[in-house]
Amino acid sequence: MDAKPQQNPEPPPSTLPPQGATSVPPPPAPMRTTLRRAAFGAVAAAVLVAGAVIAVPDDEGEAAPPAQGPVARAEAAAAAGSPASLSDLTALIGDRQKWVETHPADAPSWAVLGTAYVEWGRRAADSAYYTRAEQALQRSLAAQPGERGNVRAWVGLGALANARNDFLAGKKWGETVRSRQPKEWTAYPVLIDAYNGLGEYAAAARATEKFGTLRKGAPALARTSEMYRNQGWREDALATAQEAADLAGAPAAKVAALHRLGDLAAERGEPAEALAQYDAALRTDRGHLPSLAGRARALAALERTDEALAEYRTVTTKLPRPEYVLELGELYESLGLDGDARTQYTKLRDLLTRARTAGVDESLTEARFEADHGDPEAAVELMRTEWAAQRRSAAVSDTLAWALHRAGRSEEGMQYAERAVETGVRDAAYAYHLGAIESALGQDGPARGHLEEALRTNPYFSPLAAPLAREALDALGEPAAGGPEAVQPSGPEPGPSQEPSRSPGGADKEAEKEPRREPGAGSGPEPSASTGSAGSTGSAGSDDSTGAAGASSAPRAKPGAATASP
Repeated sequence: MDAKPQQNPEPPPSTLPPQGATSVPPPPAPMRTTLRRAAFGAVAAAVLVAGAVIAVPDDEGEAAPPAQGPVARAEAAAAAGSPASLSDLTALIGDRQKWVETHPADAPSWAVLGTAYVEWGRRAADSAYYTRAEQALQRSLAAQPGERGNVRAWVGLGALANARNDFLAGKKWGETVRSRQPKEWTAYPVLIDAYNGLGEYAAAARATEKFGTLRKGAPALARTSEMYRNQGWREDALATAQEAADLAGAPAAKVAALHRLGDLAAERGEPAEALAQYDAALRTDRGHLPSLAGRARALAALERTDEALAEYRTVTTKLPRPEYVLELGELYESLGLDGDARTQYTKLRDLLTRARTAGVDESLTEARFEADHGDPEAAVELMRTEWAAQRRSAAVSDTLAWALHRAGRSEEGMQYAERAVETGVRDAAYAYHLGAIESALGQDGPARGHLEEALRTNPYFSPLAAPLAREALDALGEPAAGGPEAVQPSGPEPGPSQEPSRSPGGADKEAEKEPRREPGAGSGPEPSASTGSAGSTGSAGSDDSTGAAGASSAPRAKPGAATASP
C-alpha cells in the first residue's frame, strides 16, 4: 500500500497521512474545535471495522444532503455500519490524530482512531497498525473505562482481536458488551466473526438474527447472506447478497457487496459470473485489491493464465496477504514454473514470520502451506494447537484432517474431514480432502461420491488440487456392477445386524445439494480423545441472552428484509 497513516499514536503526530491507497488524494482535514467531534465519536467508534456490513440508504423522501468532505463521509459511513473508502479513512485518521494531540482526554476520539487503525491494518495487510490500534484503544479506556460507559472501546478491542484471528478474545469482548448493553448493535458483527472463527455456528446464527432485529436493512441482509453460506444454502445466500447489493448506496459499500457476489459465484464454480462481479466492483473502485485478487482467481479458472499471473503479481505487491501469496505460488506450480513458485513460498514464509511477530495468528494459512509444500508434521502441530485453543471452525477441521493425511495418518484424519463436511459449508476442497482420505483407506464407494461432489461443487477450486481430484476419480473407475454392496471397501463382511458405516458414492445428486445438518446446528460429533481434542465446539456463554431464536427455529427468515434503518 502506498498510503500509510502516521505510525506513532502516542503522542499522535500532527501531520496527515500520505496519499490514500486509491488514486484520489484526500484534501486537508479541518481542525474543528467544537464538541460535535466528541459527540460523534461515541457513535462512530468501533463500527469502522464492520467492513462486511453494507450501508443503509437514506429515506427516499428526504432532501439531498449537502456535499460532504472526506472526514464527514467516513463518519457517516461508520455511523451507518458501512465501510469507508480508503481515502476517506485516511482523512479520518489524520483528523483524529490532530484532535487527540490537543485533547488527550477525549475517549470517544481515541476509540475512533483505534478502530480506524484496525480497519487500515486489515485492509492494507499491515499488522503493524494493530499495535497502534491497541495503544489508541487503551488510551480511550484510560480516559473513560468501559465500566463507565465506554463500551465502544471494548467493541474496538473485540474487532482488533478478530483481525488478529484471536477469536476467543473477540468473543470475550463482544459478549462483555452484549451482557451490559444487549441492544448495542456494534457488538454483534464482532460476535458473529468470533463465533464463526471458533466454529460456533449456532451461536453465530443467533447473533445474526439478533443483529437483524437491531439493524434492519442492508447490514442485516449482508450478515444473513453470510449465515446462509455457512449453512450450505447457496441459493438463499445469493438472493440475500443480491438484496444487500441493491440497497448499497455509497461506492465503498457497493464495492463490498459486488465483491461478495463474486466470491459466491466463484464458490459455485461459475468463474465467468465471478469475473463479471469482480469487474463491476473494480469499475466502482479501481483500487479495490481484494476484487483484483478475486479476478485473478477467476481468470485462472478460465485458463487465462497470463492475465491471472499479472493480476496476482499486482495484488501481492500492493496487498501482500499470505493467502494471496500462497495462491500465486500454487498457480505457478500448476504451470510447471517451480522456480517462481519457490520464490513465492519464500515470500510467504517471511510474511508468516512477520505476522507472528506482530501477534497475528496465521496458523491456518501456514498449516495449509506446510501440509502440501513443506512439513506435514509441522502442519499437524499447528492445527492441534488451534484445536486445543477451542478454534474449531470447518476450515480448521479440514486443514487438520489434510495435515494428518499428508503425514501418513489418514485414519486419524478421517473424523476431522467428516466434521468439516458435516458443518454444511459447501466447499469443494473439503469434499476433495474427505474423498482422498477415504480412497487412501480403501473406501472406494464413499471416496468416489465425495470426489464427484468436489468437482460438481466447483470444478476449478484449486489449480493444483482440482486436477488431482479428477485423477483420483479416474483411478477409482466406474462403480462395480451388482449394486451398492459391490462397491463397499474390501474387508470383513458386516454381520447380519450391521449397517455399513457410510452410504455409497452413487447417492442422488439433488439430495446431495441439501445441507447435511440442521441450520445453525453445532459442528458435529466430537472427535475422539486420541486426536487431541478437548471440550465441545459450543459454549454456554455463546447463547444470545436476549432471546433471539436459533437458526433452526426460523431457518430462512431474513432479518434484513426492511430497507431502511430504524
